[in-house]
Amino acid sequence: LCSALKLNFVFATTRIHKLGELGNAILSRFPIESCSVLDISHSRIEKRGVLAAHFGDADCSLTAIATHLSLVDRTRTRQVQSLLHHPELNAGTSVLLGDMNAWRKCKATRTLDDEFSRHDNHNWPASFPAPRPVLALDRIYSMNAEVKEVYSHNTPSARRASDHLPVVARVHLPLRITAG
Repeated sequence: LCSALKLNFVFATTRIHKLGELGNAILSRFPIESCSVLDISHSRIEKRGVLAAHFGDADCSLTAIATHLSLVDRTRTRQVQSLLHHPELNAGTSVLLGDMNAWRKCKATRTLDDEFSRHDNHNWPASFPAPRPVLALDRIYSMNAEVKEVYSHNTPSARRASDHLPVVARVHLPLRITAG
């Protein structure tokens, strides 16, 4: 897929399934400078992880952090605490994105909303279930960047491709001015 679309990608496996590997992926039209992986399982039952990819140069950079949080409230809360202490999230401009598995207000979502309230986040678009989305499980948070627009990509092919619709954001990155 990435080759056909001429995209760069990184993938981190969280578990092996009989039909293949499950995990997090980041696809980008921009070159990926580096990546890191963090295990946030906090449970023997559900394996979960975080994949961080760094883009850009000294003038303009971004770290994209992809995750898929637990279905269980208590575990999801511990995962959010691990995320908030992740050095990639706290080092400059970043976006945190993924399936937060939170269909209602819970401690984990309140923590994320509070932590990112000083940023320009929007109402979350419904993304699940893909055929008739009513729940906003998939979210995009920003740190030190302005989210201009957030929407779900609701097309016939997107509804067939997954049980979740893709969520898309347009993000304005700050340009660093350096003396020279």
